[in-house]
Amino acid sequence: MSEEILSQLKQHNREILTLIGEDPNREGLIKTPERVAKAMLDLTRGYEMDPVATLNSAKFQEPYNQMVIVRDIEFYSLCEHHMLPFYGKAHVAYIPAGYITGLSKIARVVDIYAHRLQVQERLTMQIKDCIQEALKPQGVMVVIEAQHLCMQMRGVEKFGSITTTSDFCGAFNQAKTREEFLKLISK
Repeated sequence: MSEEILSQLKQHNREILTLIGEDPNREGLIKTPERVAKAMLDLTRGYEMDPVATLNSAKFQEPYNQMVIVRDIEFYSLCEHHMLPFYGKAHVAYIPAGYITGLSKIARVVDIYAHRLQVQERLTMQIKDCIQEALKPQGVMVVIEAQHLCMQMRGVEKFGSITTTSDFCGAFNQAKTREEFLKLISK
């Protein structure tokens, strides 16, 4: 992490505190600008990571050609519209075509993209596209279920509402294959 970036973020956070009517020199707020700066750098660390390289770092030739599912991958992200959290679970499936990857790498790909300013729809597509690019499987499907604090804390204030997105390609274009995946993740 660049000390210059951290310093600039701290200064901007001090200014924000002042603009909202707070005293950044108040005892409880003295370290807040630095804490927020460090948190923001941590929450957006995905910009510094290469998700395709992550998958390729554990890519293995394997003749397995049935569905591989990693479900209930917890994630936390920041909405790019309000910079408020959204969080939930990603369910990812692919059907290998000669190559598999380490199962933890699928979760890491979700994490890398989630640690960028996001919208859920793009997050869903990026995960699918990354797996397709790196492994070139017969098909990929991603379903994400998430709660958005930008909807719950402000605006319409609808606590508990869940947004579901999906994206798929290849073999998952067949309704029967999609249905099998959806049935397996609903258990």
